[in-house]
Amino acid sequence: MESLFVLVGLIVLAIPVGVVVLFVLHLRLRRRVEQLEQRVLELGGDVPVEEVTPEAPTPPVEKPSPWPSVKAPEDPPVEVEPSPVVPKPDRFAAFGGWLRENWFYAVSALSLALAGIFLVQYGVESGVLSPAMRVIAALVFGAALIGAGEVIRRRYGDDESSATAYLPSVFSGAGLVALFGGLLAARQLYDLIGPETALGAMIAVALVGLVLGWFHGPLLAAVGLIGAFAAPFVVGGASKDPDWVYGYFFVIAVLGLGIDTVRRWAWISVLTLVGAYTACLLLVLSAPRTEPAYLVIVTALALIAIAIPVRRLWPDHGGRMMTEVIAFKKGLQWPEFPTRLAFGAVAVSSVILSVHWADSAAEFWLGIVLLSGLTLALIVWAHQARALQDATLLPAAGLIWFVLVHGLDNGAVARQFAATYAETAEADYPWSVTLLVGLGAVISALAAWRSIRATSHAAAWAAGAAIFAPGLAIALDLGWHPAEVIGAYPWALHAIALAVLMVVLAGRFAQVDGENRLRAALVTLSALSSLAFACVIVLSSAALTVAFIVLVVAAAVLDRRFNLPPMGWFIWVGVFTVTIRLVLNPGLDWSTEAPIGEMTLVYAAAVAGFLAAWIILRPLDRPVVALLLESAAWATSGILLSLLLLRWLEGFGEGGAHDSHWGLGLFSVIWLLLACAQVRRFELGGKLTYARYGLALFFAAHGLVRLGQALTEANPLLNAQTDPVLGVPVLNTLAIAYLVPAVLLAVSAAWLPALHPRLRQACFGLAAAVGAVWLGLTIRHVWQGAGGMYEGNGVSQPELYTYTMALLVVGAALFYQSLAQRSDLMRKAGLVVIGLAVAKVFLVDISGLGGLIRVFSLLALGLALAGLAWLNRWAKLRHSPQQAEPLDH
Repeated sequence: MESLFVLVGLIVLAIPVGVVVLFVLHLRLRRRVEQLEQRVLELGGDVPVEEVTPEAPTPPVEKPSPWPSVKAPEDPPVEVEPSPVVPKPDRFAAFGGWLRENWFYAVSALSLALAGIFLVQYGVESGVLSPAMRVIAALVFGAALIGAGEVIRRRYGDDESSATAYLPSVFSGAGLVALFGGLLAARQLYDLIGPETALGAMIAVALVGLVLGWFHGPLLAAVGLIGAFAAPFVVGGASKDPDWVYGYFFVIAVLGLGIDTVRRWAWISVLTLVGAYTACLLLVLSAPRTEPAYLVIVTALALIAIAIPVRRLWPDHGGRMMTEVIAFKKGLQWPEFPTRLAFGAVAVSSVILSVHWADSAAEFWLGIVLLSGLTLALIVWAHQARALQDATLLPAAGLIWFVLVHGLDNGAVARQFAATYAETAEADYPWSVTLLVGLGAVISALAAWRSIRATSHAAAWAAGAAIFAPGLAIALDLGWHPAEVIGAYPWALHAIALAVLMVVLAGRFAQVDGENRLRAALVTLSALSSLAFACVIVLSSAALTVAFIVLVVAAAVLDRRFNLPPMGWFIWVGVFTVTIRLVLNPGLDWSTEAPIGEMTLVYAAAVAGFLAAWIILRPLDRPVVALLLESAAWATSGILLSLLLLRWLEGFGEGGAHDSHWGLGLFSVIWLLLACAQVRRFELGGKLTYARYGLALFFAAHGLVRLGQALTEANPLLNAQTDPVLGVPVLNTLAIAYLVPAVLLAVSAAWLPALHPRLRQACFGLAAAVGAVWLGLTIRHVWQGAGGMYEGNGVSQPELYTYTMALLVVGAALFYQSLAQRSDLMRKAGLVVIGLAVAKVFLVDISGLGGLIRVFSLLALGLALAGLAWLNRWAKLRHSPQQAEPLDH
């Protein structure tokens, strides 16, 4: 019965072969008939032909095909390199049309390839043949298919015009799949050969496929690649050590890229890499213990994607970089196909290496070695490849991310590092963090070397050198917390060592560049940043702020000494950092609780540092930095004075900074000063304009909220439980709470040129309103004292009379100034105030005052109005060309 099954199986396998053989015999017979007819005509015979009406010859309509026309190369290769056929949407459409019309070729290739694989599988299931014979049968079957395809190609051709188009590719591609399947079965199913022999045999088959791919069309390459990548999953079986299968996939990838590097079909390279990455991913998902081999193979795929398409041992990709086209896409042509292919492979490999989870310490260090190796390869090995310069950023950023996430997720190495001194304080020093910092220093040094050798984008390489090592150290600090394990000072020494490295690089760049000191400035900024990082590690809150101020002054000195305009970036960051520390973290809360001497030292050092940097840079043309330092200096000065006054008032023991009218008023002054500093910087313009708008709005809102609290809930006139007024009349806390903010609003509105006219008018109006509140509260404090400020205590007649006189004086002053400055707005304001005084006298004073006070109130009002009328007429006569008209006119 089994013999019958074997016979049926052989018949099934013979069907596609028999169809092809009959087709070839038919073509051969047809050609012989044509030769005989030609011979008869030459001998003078007559061959019967059908009478047809002559028609104008029509050119044959070429059907769209996704494959380029291919003929066997008879002449030496042309010197001009063929342009690659880049995959585009129209090519996918053409492929779909070709597949609809020629689907039987694809099915035939699939059938023949599966025939060879299932031949081995059937032998396993039935046990008819020995393992060696099963493998030999598959290999013989594959060789026969390749031989048949080569015979058809040589005798009948494989181009679009021949009737046998695509048949040689179908046969040869299926034969390659059968050969790979037989070798996989010999290793994976039967263990007949070792992994070294299997890989050697596969390399030999790949070389055969490489040569065939150069002579056949792309269909052979596509069939062979798809079948070869799918063969291990179709053959099945269980191997004790499946790591060697990654080597098999690597050989197939080299085969596909090798074919395409000569023929330049382009899409074959894409198919190769997609198939390789997908097959490797499926294998590692089915066998997770092979993850180390998976990481190695994805790194190797990126390297061969760089080298093979350009056929160079030292890559020399020319043209534009991917980031150049992405950043400036308008009017720029995309980079050449090898550049795009290499960039994509490096991106995929970098993502895989950086996001994988390291289960063990060995796997973590393997990821570090592979990511750093890929980075160093792009820096050193690909130093001639101009178009791949931006690809170096991918594994470099992946390395920093991998280290950071491993620490944040408490990975194996991070756990070992944190537990170093858990059992005993005499444990050996943990070298993990030190090795990683040293690795970052090596990569930064090589990036600086690349910057010196670079013919383009040298500053970008210098920036990479300046950023990478400190960036890796910061990632370690955030994720691993080395200061908690090895101590703050040893960890700070790492940052200082990086600063020393940057100083050395700055000296080297200064020697090379001469007057152009951009690269030297970049690494100098990195050195200053590394010193600031060391200060963050070891210094207290106050000392850290002072250290940042010192670094700002040092940056200004370096700019003045060596003419380094990029130092302005560091000064900007330094001023911003110092401002954040003075206001937010540790901020104003710390300033109200810290010892007054320490607080004064920090804020005074900030004022002195900003002024010193501003004076140092005055001879240079640095308008942006000068305005930044100037606004920061006067804003910090105002904050310092406000804090000193607040701390002095707190010393009286009555009232606090956060609930008293004077404390809220001073905090309002601080926030309004910060808002004014941002408004002053509106003149700088640039990309940070909207950020300044947001900060100004944020600071102003805080200031107005505090001022509103001082005017309402902390107002001694409205709240009997609020803190009392301190000081003598006029010179008291009411002036601090209300007069100082009013003056600040008025001065800012007059002094800030970038303020919108509507906002300027609003500031003047708010200043006048707050000033009026201060004046009224001051008058009440004069007559009622600190204990009688609450409105429930009533109003005395002298107090009421004083309000009238104050209104008349203010109105008269405004009216006089309107005449002197010819301001219609001020004249209207004066008239409004005088009108209020008149209304108060007739509506309030007549009924509320008595005796001589009522007389004097009306007398003062009459004299004031008479005097203002005379003043108005005198001003008109003086400034008008015509005399005033008489009343009886």
